[in-house]
Amino acid sequence: MTFPEFFDDAPVVTVRDPLADLLGAAEGGVIEYHYADAVRLAGHSCPTVAGAYLSVRAALNVLYPDSLPERGGILVHMPAPETEGTIGVVAQVITLLTGASAQGGFKGIGGRFARNGLLSFADKSGENDGAVRFERMDTGAAVAVRFDASRIPPDASQRDRMLAVMQNRETPEQQVEFARLWQARVRKMLLEHADDPSLVRVFRL
Repeated sequence: MTFPEFFDDAPVVTVRDPLADLLGAAEGGVIEYHYADAVRLAGHSCPTVAGAYLSVRAALNVLYPDSLPERGGILVHMPAPETEGTIGVVAQVITLLTGASAQGGFKGIGGRFARNGLLSFADKSGENDGAVRFERMDTGAAVAVRFDASRIPPDASQRDRMLAVMQNRETPEQQVEFARLWQARVRKMLLEHADDPSLVRVFRL
């Protein structure tokens, strides 16, 4: 499997998962997540997947300034229903990194380590102005994170290629250039603007 080289240079999200520690899945429960893991989950790399990845990273950096984030110890609330737009895709990446899942998630062992019910969705769009809410279960500290992909716009020439793709008439040459510029935008987000507050803004609650 060959991914674009810049995937290896993207920020790494490191967490400690008590369940992984208990079951011997990772020494000390410490797990490193790379952008490629999010891509494997989603099946593609795009601004939405990159934005979800960076949003979790930003939230965890604020919520856990002096320790490793605890996977499975965070409540997450999405600002819109699961079926709206890309909310479901974003939620899947968030689940990967935080362990928080909806009711179908892991139900725990002996009353501990449950992950189900830690992820919830708004009944309607527009809550928190589109921001995702993250809350530590141990301290109650919370943040809202808003990702604005428009801060890194696509190349102006992509419009015609996107139209061709949507109409299922792209040429091989258009497809190659479309993919190159698509990932160039993602690369810029991950490598040049990972800590840019205009792209990923964190609000303490």
